[in-house]
Amino acid sequence: MAQAIVRYMVNQFTIIDGEEVPLFAGVFGIFGHGNVTCLAEALERVQDQLPTWRGQNEQSMALAAIAYAKAKKRRQIMVATSSVGPGATNMVTAAGVAHANRLPVLLLSGDTYVNRLPDPVLQQVEHFGDPSITVNDSFRAVTRYWDRITHPAQIIQSLPAAVATMLDPADCGPAFLGLPQDTQELAYDYPEAFFERKVWTIARPRPSRDQVEAAVEILKTAKNPFIIAGGGVRYSGAEAAVADFAKRRGIPMAETIAGKGGVVHDNPAYAGPMGIEGTEAARQLAETADVVIAIGTRLQDFTTGSWTTFPKDARFININAARFDAQKHRAQAVVGDALEAITEIDAQLGDWSAPSARMAQAQKWYAEWNDFLDKGQAPTNQAVPSYAQVIGVVNRMARPEDVMVTAAGGLPGETIKNWRCKAPHTYDCEFGYSCMGYEVAGGWGHAMAMAGSKGTPIVMVGDGSYMMMNSDIHSSVISGHKMIVIVCDNGGYAVINRLQTNTGGAGFNNLLKDCRVKDPANVRHVDFAKHAEAMGAYARHCDSLADLEAAMEWAQTTDATTVISIASDAYTWTDGGADWYVGVPEVSPRESVQAARKGQEEFRKKQRIGV
Repeated sequence: MAQAIVRYMVNQFTIIDGEEVPLFAGVFGIFGHGNVTCLAEALERVQDQLPTWRGQNEQSMALAAIAYAKAKKRRQIMVATSSVGPGATNMVTAAGVAHANRLPVLLLSGDTYVNRLPDPVLQQVEHFGDPSITVNDSFRAVTRYWDRITHPAQIIQSLPAAVATMLDPADCGPAFLGLPQDTQELAYDYPEAFFERKVWTIARPRPSRDQVEAAVEILKTAKNPFIIAGGGVRYSGAEAAVADFAKRRGIPMAETIAGKGGVVHDNPAYAGPMGIEGTEAARQLAETADVVIAIGTRLQDFTTGSWTTFPKDARFININAARFDAQKHRAQAVVGDALEAITEIDAQLGDWSAPSARMAQAQKWYAEWNDFLDKGQAPTNQAVPSYAQVIGVVNRMARPEDVMVTAAGGLPGETIKNWRCKAPHTYDCEFGYSCMGYEVAGGWGHAMAMAGSKGTPIVMVGDGSYMMMNSDIHSSVISGHKMIVIVCDNGGYAVINRLQTNTGGAGFNNLLKDCRVKDPANVRHVDFAKHAEAMGAYARHCDSLADLEAAMEWAQTTDATTVISIASDAYTWTDGGADWYVGVPEVSPRESVQAARKGQEEFRKKQRIGV
């Protein structure tokens, strides 16, 4: 059966920019007794058609697979395979990343024996009351498609169903197949048709005529409309159409975290990213909007300011391939592909456009925001640079084709605000699941996807995330996929320390100096440059912004992964954006917590209650 799975995968194709390419671009694998004897035997024989890359950690290799799919705008899929037990459960976190971000990845894990004759086997977790449960059942909560193959004939239905799920614009996400070891070994007389070459295309569902007409009628009433473009705009290939629509119709637009990079920073209709990590310009536009057109976004709390950013009487038009997202918050749903929907809405608007004052005000607010960024990124006399200053240098030295990759911690908010995209699709911040450790692994996946292009992934990672997961620096070195990694060392989990202290708590167990350490006044920091060199990368530590500029210039000339480390301030942040609904104790002996609780109660009064 394992051979049949591999044969099926190598015969699946898709079309990108008019060219027929393999649907499955490769496999990340860490082999153990659950997948080495059968699946690995089959993969070894097709390396020219389906290359297999060895990971260092099951979670990180699956994260690299997810980043690859994101870079390919969900049009190609990578596979990640592990053995049974800990190798499998290591991928559960990565599955959560793919599920939250609506990204495809095929996960193939070994499983315990269907016949149960050798039970309990190595790495098996026994459930005394239900022997059918294995650790692979943990994937059910974080996958769009789940199956355990207990008979070799089952893949005839299960594999095409998994592929269809991963390519469905509305239901896209991770697919998991558990492969019991005694099922992998079995032969079966599969029909030849199962292995025929198949070319998959991604559907562009057109919206209902009634929904389009209703959306047009609402939009025509708008005096202060506002567009929020999400990741679905990018996956649809609708970026240019949405930006053109916004410009011609006089509707200012912002982007979500997943949507950032759909347009360049200086697009005339653009007001920056939206939400808690967003710009003041976007927040002001949201607060004054009477009609909000949300395109390809699931309207996460970091986009909506926990639903406090919009007027309570603002009307929403939600354009989304997924019905679940389209109907949120009493919106006029337009269920369909972003490009098809915006094209049909545009065609029915006639000569309507928003009052010219709306775009003029947006451009004024955005200009003020850019002045604010310039001041925050300018050099100062402070001993340790801020995130904004570091990002400003890296951004300035980056080529237009280079792709910023980051995730979790303080860098999402700082890069979302401070990174100015010079070309489309040059920004990836994993913030759907906010997974620390995505950064380096994601950079490796992007580097694979960008092979042969002019650009290089530039990974920005804090010391905390770096310490969690960094081994794919070595993966990228030995596989020949270059990335530039900027390690910002601010002495611990600085952004969570910020949240902790801003809600009245004492700094505790986040910054290294506030942890149970031998000498809090003199915590020994990691030498990140030496650590990276030990994994085969080029590396350099910087003591100043001038050093960083020179290091970036050098990094662009190297022939392999290059790591640059620099100290960054743990307390200086870029202001702006919306507030956030967080839990603050109703009762506390700390006056600072009591004050923070009162602030939360006032903030929550602004919430728009939806469904």
